[in-house]
Amino acid sequence: MSRLLPLSDASWPTRLAPGLFVLIWATGFIVARLIAPHAEPLTFLAVRFGLTALVLTGIALAVGATWPRGWRGWRDAMVAGILIHGLYLDAVFWAVHRGLPAGIAALVASLQPLLTAAVAGPLLGERVSGVRWLGIAVGLLGAGLVLAPRIGAAGGIPPEALGVCFCGTIAITLGTLWQKRTAAAVDLRTNAAAQFVGAGLLTLPLALLTEHGEFDFSAPLLLGLAWAVLGLSVGGILILLGLIRRGAVAGVAALFYLVPPVSAAMAFGLFGETLAPVQLLGMVVAVVGVAIASRG
Repeated sequence: MSRLLPLSDASWPTRLAPGLFVLIWATGFIVARLIAPHAEPLTFLAVRFGLTALVLTGIALAVGATWPRGWRGWRDAMVAGILIHGLYLDAVFWAVHRGLPAGIAALVASLQPLLTAAVAGPLLGERVSGVRWLGIAVGLLGAGLVLAPRIGAAGGIPPEALGVCFCGTIAITLGTLWQKRTAAAVDLRTNAAAQFVGAGLLTLPLALLTEHGEFDFSAPLLLGLAWAVLGLSVGGILILLGLIRRGAVAGVAALFYLVPPVSAAMAFGLFGETLAPVQLLGMVVAVVGVAIASRG
């Protein structure tokens, strides 16, 4: 099994991509907290997906990128978008809005590397080595240590919200595998644009059917929306798709273990959330786990 990113033939941008992805992806929890008082979750996501599709379309047209050929190309990209963006983010935002603590949601989402490793062999023919399994297990332990203090103070957990959040984790796992299998040679810019079209086509009807369209256009909301579109959805997703193409999906998925530690550090800096000693230990353990998994 090759490493996550072979350094012998990698440029500096390629070498920096995993760390940059983790930093960007970790801001997702910060954005969710920032916009929560100002917009309903599915309404916010529908606007985010629509704007992201427009931005990526503009970029693709400006550089003359190749669009998917035929219905099959569009179908493959839109299915990936429905799974990676639509179902996953809809589920997580809905679950948190329904009372699932953000720490629990992050812990459920951190099961993705374990699920990915379990199904990568049967669906993609990737052999997950014993070393990579060890790294995945260590990473899961680290993520759990980071989130343990929040879980202990969380109180009751709504079972329906927990179930929906877990379904979202399954969706992004399947979406990652689908992307790896169907998008080996596509242009990532147009592929991502088509993905967000698919995500929007799923989310907009759900928002119209279940919400009241709350969106107050306040400064925090617009700031969160701008970063969610340009940073998370354009920058973060393009990096993720590139990593999926270049590396084994089990190794790429292991990067998600670093998201809770980095997110916790950001919350400490921005919102004054304290970091317990066990969380600091968990950050170190998660880093070690990802390092092991990426070399499995």
